[in-house]
Amino acid sequence: MVKAVWQRLRTSVGWCKTQLPQVSTSLRQRSNTSIRQSTKSGNDSTGRYVISRHNPFNQTQIAIVFTVLLLTAILGQRFYNQPALTVSTIAADTFIAPYNATLPDMITTEANRQAARSGSIIVLQVDQAKTKAILEEANGILSQGSTLRQQAGDIPYISTAQLSTRTQQHLRQTTPEEWTEIWSLTQISTLTSSVLQQGTNGALQGRLNNLETNQRIALDELLRLRDRTSPQSMAAVRSQVDANRQQLAATKPKLQSLTTRDGGQPLDTRLFDLSEPSWQAVQTTSRLVLNRMLTQGIHEGTPIALWQQAIETQLQGTLDLADSTILNRDELLAQETIAKEITAKIISSVLRPNLIEDQEQTRLRAEQVENEVQTVTVSIEQGDAIVEKGEAITQGDFVLLDHFNMTQRRINWLGFAGFGGLVSVGVGLLLWIDHWQAGGLRQRDHLLVLCLIVSVAVLMALRIPGLGLPAIGLLLGSFYGYILGAVTIVLLVILLPVGGSVAFLSLFSAACAALVGAWIAPRLRSREEFALLGGVVGLTQGVIHLVLTLMFNSVAASLWYTVIRDSALFGVYGIAWSIVALGVSPYLESVFDVVTPIRLAELSNPNRPLLKRLAADAPGTFQHTMFVANLAEAAARALGHNVELVRAGTLYHDIGKMHDPLGFIENQMGGPNKHDLIDDPWVSADIIKKHVTKGLVMARKHRLPKAIQAFIPEHQGAMLISYFYYQAQEIAKENPEMEIREEDFRYDGPIPQSPETGIVMLADSCEAALRSLNKEACAEEAYAMVNKILRARWKDKQLIDSCLTRKDMDIIANVFVQVWQQFNHKRIAYPKGALTAR
Repeated sequence: MVKAVWQRLRTSVGWCKTQLPQVSTSLRQRSNTSIRQSTKSGNDSTGRYVISRHNPFNQTQIAIVFTVLLLTAILGQRFYNQPALTVSTIAADTFIAPYNATLPDMITTEANRQAARSGSIIVLQVDQAKTKAILEEANGILSQGSTLRQQAGDIPYISTAQLSTRTQQHLRQTTPEEWTEIWSLTQISTLTSSVLQQGTNGALQGRLNNLETNQRIALDELLRLRDRTSPQSMAAVRSQVDANRQQLAATKPKLQSLTTRDGGQPLDTRLFDLSEPSWQAVQTTSRLVLNRMLTQGIHEGTPIALWQQAIETQLQGTLDLADSTILNRDELLAQETIAKEITAKIISSVLRPNLIEDQEQTRLRAEQVENEVQTVTVSIEQGDAIVEKGEAITQGDFVLLDHFNMTQRRINWLGFAGFGGLVSVGVGLLLWIDHWQAGGLRQRDHLLVLCLIVSVAVLMALRIPGLGLPAIGLLLGSFYGYILGAVTIVLLVILLPVGGSVAFLSLFSAACAALVGAWIAPRLRSREEFALLGGVVGLTQGVIHLVLTLMFNSVAASLWYTVIRDSALFGVYGIAWSIVALGVSPYLESVFDVVTPIRLAELSNPNRPLLKRLAADAPGTFQHTMFVANLAEAAARALGHNVELVRAGTLYHDIGKMHDPLGFIENQMGGPNKHDLIDDPWVSADIIKKHVTKGLVMARKHRLPKAIQAFIPEHQGAMLISYFYYQAQEIAKENPEMEIREEDFRYDGPIPQSPETGIVMLADSCEAALRSLNKEACAEEAYAMVNKILRARWKDKQLIDSCLTRKDMDIIANVFVQVWQQFNHKRIAYPKGALTAR
């Protein structure tokens, strides 16, 4: 009997050695391997799972140097063939053209076209409403002037045979004191016109000396009138002068309403000094000149001084006085001077810009001008000097010098060195951020970031709009989180203008859109959301481009449609790059084994072929998996770990059981236990362990990410298959010569290397125990059972590499019990008749 059992044991062990791959021979070997590889696993704040393996220092150093050199070489494009002589450089020598040449100046041509597109040529038109308002205002002032003149009294108000018009004007405007003094002097009988001319002595001469020229003239005329008329006539003259003075005094305050725009000063009282024919001439001339100037148009930017000059020019030869009531030439000239000044002041008081932009004609003109812009060319004859020594090189000179290979183009090694230092700082910053984040990047992640940066340099060389920055922002944000994506975009915005030639507006707009994409992408959980984000990115890029264009360029209002069109097109570029990112994202995820929240959500879809097959071939295992997933997901959420990764990893952790579904009790559905039929604990243990190795084979075949594959071996770790181990021990009791090796009944590991796989190990261990509790069990009983299992795993040192703590064990136990209570809730007991009633 003993001999037969021993023979069966040897046969079983031999079968195990030929069928099962040997991953490792002992827990110590696995631990040493883990230490040598310096494996670091975890998840960062963006929801990704990373496994980074640190290379030896020399390899890492070589990789960093290579990266710096590569980025310096591809981003520093302007340093390859850089001219020593550029525009605005002072020529050290005189450069002579070796032969005739006519060359296109594309930079100047593009500048001319840009000026045309920006609406620098504006077509104006007369605003009829403004013109009508100006004329109505002028007519109003002239009408009020006529009314005030009537109220002030006409000139002359005394016959010019008695007093001249000039004297009448002076007498009604002089002050009361001056008028009293002049009149009192006329009452001195000894004072005559001849005496006034010859002079006299004494106090009277002192009074006469105080008189101004106009006062002396008025006094002289009054003395002459006194000598040839009666006292009664002189009294009548005084009464007329006093009456007209009173009328003028009452009218003067009303003159305040006729203010002018230039300083707000009212028209002076000389308005009342004009004769009626002169006033009619003022009105006619004012309307004529105003019509001429308004017809020609006044632009908004015309200085007021230029208006005044234009008014004076228009008035020359236009204001012609033919006043028959004025016989004295001097008086006529005085009237003309007053009339001209009043006319100019009236016109300037109402004149204002009446030209507005003709938007339609400006747009058509701009399009026409842009199409008509000819390519600017520069020519030179053989032997002529391109630029003299000491002169600044112009754009045209540079075109010629560059054509004749006189700009001394060469590799700018000094510039390359400085740019390399800047690139080194950028690479160092990225590496520091990688080290600072929870979960470093792997080599393949570094390679992916490098490839994306290189693609930007290629697009810069090809002068592709937007340089693909929106796609870079979306991909880096989705793969590695907002911080790394944002820092990479900012570094590119700094490095690209330094190392190459890029348009500021396009670069900054694309960078802003990329930052928006990098910020939102880590929060997405489906490709549909990713596509909608592409629209947001495109809209951001277009709006930023529009705002910057209006800020930094002078654009006519009529050409805003052109600016909006260009910005809308730039927004479409942003959407296009988002589509590119959406299209290449699955391939990059697969090639570089990047696990994103979107990919995890897709892998968790129960309609995935592998999960559908699990539900069909091993339905019990599938139900077990779903309950374990609920337990693990709740625990991960409570501890702040990667919930999406835990759920996806749990769904695939037992796919290896499909190799032999009946070898696991949850799939036997009450049928005979296969292991009872085998009756060999070594073979049964091999079947149980095989679900790990077969699971890994299936995972690789279906190209599951390595982060998901890690759940398959690590959820079992190096645990003991205790049921069959104790069964083998019972056999060994009957056969003392039989050797029982614990390694034959332990999983090959490795033990959990991350909190996520550690949580799944605990959830998988507790699931069967919680299901075994009867419905009447209380929460305390469940907690005691769960806590016992968790302590066993902790004592067995299965969690030493998982970063889980004792405090986490208490949280996990409570969460498991809460989930069990939710699934184990009581239901209403329906009456038997209610179940069959219709």
